[in-house]
Amino acid sequence: MNGRIRRRSAYGVGAALIITGFTGLLLEADRTDPLGWALWFGGLIVAHDALIVPLVLLAGAATAWLREPFLSPVRAALVTAGILCLVALPAVLGIGRRADNPSLLPLDYGRNLAAVLAVIALAAACAMVVSRLRTRPRERTRVLLGAVAGLAGGLIIGSLMAYQGMVGPAGWASFVVHAVILGAVLGAVAGERARDLATAFSCGILVGLLDWVVWHLTLRPLLAGEIPTWTITSGDRSFHVLVGNVLLGGITGALLYGALTAHRLAATRSAPAAPVAPPRVVIVGGGFGGVSTARRLDRHAARGLHAEVTLISDTNALLFTPMLAGVASSALEPRHVSAPVRAALSHTAFLHGHVDAIDTVRRVVHVTTGEEGMAAVPYEHLVLAVGSVPHYFDLPGLAEHAFALKTIGDATRLRNHVLGALEDADLEPDPVRRAQLLTIVVAGGGFAGTELIAELFDLVHGVLHQYPNIRDREPRFVLVHAGEGILPELSAELGAYALEKLRGRGIEFHLKTRVAEASPGAVRLSDGQTIPTCTLAWTAGNRPHPLAGALPAEHGRGGSVVADPFLRVTGIDGLWAIGDCARIPGTDGLPCPPTAQHALREGRTAADNIAAVLRGRPPAEFRFRGLGILVALGHRTAVAEIRGHRLSGLLAWIMWRAIYLAKLPGGERKVRVLADWLIDLAFPRDITLTPSPPPSRLGTTPAPPAGSGEPGSGGEPGRPEGPAPSLPGGDHE
Repeated sequence: MNGRIRRRSAYGVGAALIITGFTGLLLEADRTDPLGWALWFGGLIVAHDALIVPLVLLAGAATAWLREPFLSPVRAALVTAGILCLVALPAVLGIGRRADNPSLLPLDYGRNLAAVLAVIALAAACAMVVSRLRTRPRERTRVLLGAVAGLAGGLIIGSLMAYQGMVGPAGWASFVVHAVILGAVLGAVAGERARDLATAFSCGILVGLLDWVVWHLTLRPLLAGEIPTWTITSGDRSFHVLVGNVLLGGITGALLYGALTAHRLAATRSAPAAPVAPPRVVIVGGGFGGVSTARRLDRHAARGLHAEVTLISDTNALLFTPMLAGVASSALEPRHVSAPVRAALSHTAFLHGHVDAIDTVRRVVHVTTGEEGMAAVPYEHLVLAVGSVPHYFDLPGLAEHAFALKTIGDATRLRNHVLGALEDADLEPDPVRRAQLLTIVVAGGGFAGTELIAELFDLVHGVLHQYPNIRDREPRFVLVHAGEGILPELSAELGAYALEKLRGRGIEFHLKTRVAEASPGAVRLSDGQTIPTCTLAWTAGNRPHPLAGALPAEHGRGGSVVADPFLRVTGIDGLWAIGDCARIPGTDGLPCPPTAQHALREGRTAADNIAAVLRGRPPAEFRFRGLGILVALGHRTAVAEIRGHRLSGLLAWIMWRAIYLAKLPGGERKVRVLADWLIDLAFPRDITLTPSPPPSRLGTTPAPPAGSGEPGSGGEPGRPEGPAPSLPGGDHE
């Protein structure tokens, strides 16, 4: 029985128990009948008394210590019971109490409903805290030491208050319990920051003051059925409590600092002289898939996973590839669509270098690292996330004369080339040469090609007024596509809408046609037609990175490595593969598409499975269904298809920008991109020619990071069309 069936069964059992008891209450079954008595008693406990609700959820806190397979079903049943109890309580309030219906726990529901809900929330919070502390030994240690410090501080301050006659025996015991809770909270929120005595002492005073405001001035009056007032009079009545809380917080903070210092010294002294080396996990590729894996392993490391994780990438920035067309069209600054990889990692080491080879027998990765030369990085587990590279199908001239769109360098080179062509055309007297300079051809009518030609159209016509010798009708835009319609990733209706919109602007379409040859001044099509042009952008094909094809593993079309549903590479121990370079079976039996949202989740699953294997647990299968597709068409229009819902026009364009802005990594990058978009609405695009990065040493564009989900990347290997972009997923949490 899998986890989903167990959870659903538990939900059903919990719901049946609650509904049965509540039905007995509503039907007023005869108490003399055994079945009726059982129904009535169940309803009395479940709906008519608040006692069972906190008890049930406190039992849920206890189950946090249980291990699978009992944990998920028990929690599911408890959650169902708690929710239905909350739903039933207002109905009971409406029914009211009757003389013939005594309660096990006599409560005035109108006055104590807030107290009941507070107890329920506290019990649920206890369950979550206990579950969290189980997997985070450092946090657990800080909380326990904080509780001990709070106990010691409570005994000291409570004894002084009892000696002064401020509290009796019951009040003293209550104060000590309260001090233990305050100490545990202090250890959780401030234990990591308590690096010196002054910080620990000030944090303790602050927590004591907040405790006085939140508990004594706010929650305690609410639970007593009163309206809290934050006045001088109410503060004066509990001034002695304020003094006690501040003293308690300060002493507890100081004791916590001493306990943490002693614990660190003891851990240092008891550390073994020759510690066992942790298992090494190496991630190759710094795109969406690779960084997602590293960040997930960071979370496992924070929860106690003993492993040494290294991310190797030939670029130190994570490129947000859905916005590359905006860089090529001068709508966005290149640095604004990428984020430093190091800033996204906390426990994972980063190695900036180029991977030359992977020895799967000796389990060593050979890396070129600049001035240091070659480096050999050993591993126990390797995650391959190297992505894809442009595939020109050995067509004459394409590798030499076509512009790809895979990296920031590609987008910058294309932008400079288009702007340079405008500069030359403005001074060119020969009409034939002018036509070559002002004609832009894009190969591929998928998401990447459609977005790119729309953005380049907006760029050229947006700055044309700055070139007085070029008339509006002279620039020519041509899109060549092998299919019957553009955007095959979308429904035929949205594809036709996009085609109509772009044709209405004057963009030409050559459908059922392929690029056959490219030269410095022309492009020849498969139907024999020749288009004079100096600009050919290629988005019509990609293949997995050659590093994947060089592995001694089973390969799919185009050289992708074949992985099983657990993301393990078939036939090679300790090797995992994700993203564009892997052929991973999907839930529908077809290979998972090479998109950003799949790469992100594949990375998380790979990290979870590696952590599970290192802990001696079985891995889990990768299961994910795509969220949707968004395509920008320029001119503030777009098309979107999200879980079967179709949108087009301005609303889809706003959704495109809102979703991708939200998924852009880092708050700073979000602000910068938003500023670029606002500037683009008010001012013409920048036509400054910037230095272009040199082309790749291989004669093509550099290999992109794995799982990047870049525009036009990673289509079915060997096919001339790239995949649709997709909504980048989001924990990313």
